[in-house]
Amino acid sequence: MYTSQQSSTRSTPSVDTRVADRPEQIDFSALLDPSLLQAARHIYRTYYEVHPDQVQRPIGIAIDRFTHRGKLIFSGKPILLPQECFIPVGQLEADLY
Repeated sequence: MYTSQQSSTRSTPSVDTRVADRPEQIDFSALLDPSLLQAARHIYRTYYEVHPDQVQRPIGIAIDRFTHRGKLIFSGKPILLPQECFIPVGQLEADLY
């Protein structure tokens, strides 16, 4: 017995690279746990207390959602582990003042 199979033609949606390359403007304060913001502020403040003469400004902090341990990020787009989130310095400084 012969059965014919229909070939399914799937069209892949085209991606507009101009839109994909733009940084997204997200209100991080609505997305982040307050305890994460507090831990990130503590890391940020400690960095400036230990290194008061440091010229290079970090772009943000990568922080673990469970342990609240974090690292300052100084350049480029951060590559995060699944349990980490990125908090930009602008968010931290806005909360400090």
